[in-house]
Amino acid sequence: MTITLDNVGRRFNQEWIFRKVDQKFSPGEKYAILGPNGSGKSTLLSVILGNLSASEGKIEYRSAEIIPVENIYQQLSFAAPYLDLIEEFTLQETIDFHFKFKSLQPGLDKSAVLALLGLTRSQDKALKYFSSGMKQRTKLALACCTDTPLLLLDEPTSNLDKQGVGWYHELIEKFTANRLVIVCSNQEIEYSFCNHLIHVTDYK
Repeated sequence: MTITLDNVGRRFNQEWIFRKVDQKFSPGEKYAILGPNGSGKSTLLSVILGNLSASEGKIEYRSAEIIPVENIYQQLSFAAPYLDLIEEFTLQETIDFHFKFKSLQPGLDKSAVLALLGLTRSQDKALKYFSSGMKQRTKLALACCTDTPLLLLDEPTSNLDKQGVGWYHELIEKFTANRLVIVCSNQEIEYSFCNHLIHVTDYK
């Protein structure tokens, strides 16, 4: 999948968050969207996701042909600390529910996702009893283990301890080889594998 931003800008009321973003995201490449807190990183990611419309400019999604923005959700996986999970679901129910709508990466099954998380003993525990780190691991595993050409991550190591950060890097190595990956971050440990850096502050 290729995503092309042509003179894209977004504003809230009269305040421009960013303007004149011209950027092509190419298949298999790894991009980091960088900037300090409050600079508009997550807003730009939301525009790329199709959750927010651009205030100016246009975005094109293309695979074999142009993909309408209302269908782009079928092509992507997304993880962020502010993304809500269904707290009343158990971990096993969460995995089962997620993969009713998206396909697993080739060679994986639901039990493999559970093993990858290292939370087999907690499979029947409701997510409301999980720590913030366990919830973040769950979000990352679901996104990385889903068979989509586009993977979007916003502050992926939020709530993870040192061991969790190492686990995150293993996920990236295993499941992103041929995917377009976009990471929002202000910590190099989260985007050290990216080969393209985009600074939101360049588009103020």
